Amino acid sequence: MTTQRSAEEQTEINAWPALWALVIGFFMILVDSTIVSVAIPAIMNGLNADLDSVVWVNSAYLLAFAVPLLITGRLGDRFGPRRIYLAGLTVFTLASVWCGMAGSVEMLIMARVLQGLGAALMTPQTMAVITRIFPPERRGAAMGLWGSVAGVATLIGPVLGGLLVDSLGWEWIFFVNAPVGVVGLILAYRLVPRLPTNSHSFDFLGVVLSAAGMFCLVFGIQEGQTYDWGTIAGPISVWFLIITGVVLLVAFLLWQRYNRKEPLVPLGLFKDRNFSLGNTSIFAMGFAITTVAIPLMLYAQNVRGFSPTEGALLLTPMAIISGSLAPLVGRLVQRGNPKYMAIFGFSAMSVSLFWLGAIMTPDMPVWALLLPISLLGLASAGIWAPVSLTATRNLPRSSAGAGSGVYNTTRQVGAVLGSSAIAAMMLSRLAANIGDGGAEAVPGQQLSEALQPGYAAAMGQSLFLPATVILIGLGAALFFARPQPRTGWADDESPSGVPAETNAAK
Repeated sequence: MTTQRSAEEQTEINAWPALWALVIGFFMILVDSTIVSVAIPAIMNGLNADLDSVVWVNSAYLLAFAVPLLITGRLGDRFGPRRIYLAGLTVFTLASVWCGMAGSVEMLIMARVLQGLGAALMTPQTMAVITRIFPPERRGAAMGLWGSVAGVATLIGPVLGGLLVDSLGWEWIFFVNAPVGVVGLILAYRLVPRLPTNSHSFDFLGVVLSAAGMFCLVFGIQEGQTYDWGTIAGPISVWFLIITGVVLLVAFLLWQRYNRKEPLVPLGLFKDRNFSLGNTSIFAMGFAITTVAIPLMLYAQNVRGFSPTEGALLLTPMAIISGSLAPLVGRLVQRGNPKYMAIFGFSAMSVSLFWLGAIMTPDMPVWALLLPISLLGLASAGIWAPVSLTATRNLPRSSAGAGSGVYNTTRQVGAVLGSSAIAAMMLSRLAANIGDGGAEAVPGQQLSEALQPGYAAAMGQSLFLPATVILIGLGAALFFARPQPRTGWADDESPSGVPAETNAAK
């Protein structure tokens, strides 16, 4: 027993450097989920593109990120999370350089797709490694760090983007990834352990059904307003694409149910109540957090006349509060029931978004805007770690890759749908509030006084969408079951990936 405990303590000591090495890359890919929002006007000017095309720069990344996650989690189980993580980080870093060199919006979108594929290879490996190298009673602290990184990255992206756009140009929001990626590669190669692998078959039909379904659904939602919710080409209409996407996704779920080999989504995971509810909550969080920055940045630059940096600094209180509190939350929820922290987080996020959307007027004092933005940071800190811990606490080692793949896919699906839905919402509200007057808007330049009230109202009303969707997360959190206390390693989740009694014998 003493030998086993000693092995656990040594693994825990070695686990933290490995986790820190992984979160460097994790931070970078999550920053890229939101950093584009502040650069939208600059990209529109630099590449002579319209708003819908530039929103696709973000949506293409999120879509390419979300769809492969189901299989990349399995790739980590099959070939080792360290190897797949390093491959993904290499692809992501090279694609970032391509993004910065893009000479047209179409090329930028293609480069962002490749970037998303690299991110999809990396992301499931971080949670899988946490599940496999930290014992259950220590995962709260590890998830606290993971939650802190997730919260700060998705909120600090616009701030970093503003500074880079103002000082060096929009291209540098991508070029900055190159040195960070190189450092991340070196550290991960040196510090992340090689873990035992498991043989898996791959559900290629499931990949095709999920990819096609997501693309049709996202394209239909995002382009609906552009085509006035009518015909796109020939017999293909917006609603035809949306319905086709839903049918394909239903077919995907049915195939997962009856696939006799090894489905992409092991539906048995959802027999765990907390895993099911945690996935529902993180879907809502992914949807909401992705949609916040775009309307706020357009309001700041086109209504208030702020520079990209000044606009991004509006989000500073949110990033500071979320980043500083997330590790503390991780420790607190390890000792108590994560349910109550999650309930507070989701409730506060909905209130903050409704509040912010209601006060986004041309003459609202900046200090008044910072109040709901600060509450948004507090809310975010109360969501990431509690939901992650609740969803993954009972995952055995053998299901770590599949479980983290499903969980991250759910979050990214929420982000993809959020990105497309907020684009449709903004275009719809702009049409309702200022009509054809929106054609006068010059990206990055302040609108005329006559158009400012309508434009501000449109951006504020757009925030009511994520404020409503986040209530889905709240509803799920209300039914979280209190996690059963677990100490030590289960038979199949010892630090080295072999049965605990084998470690003890050694």
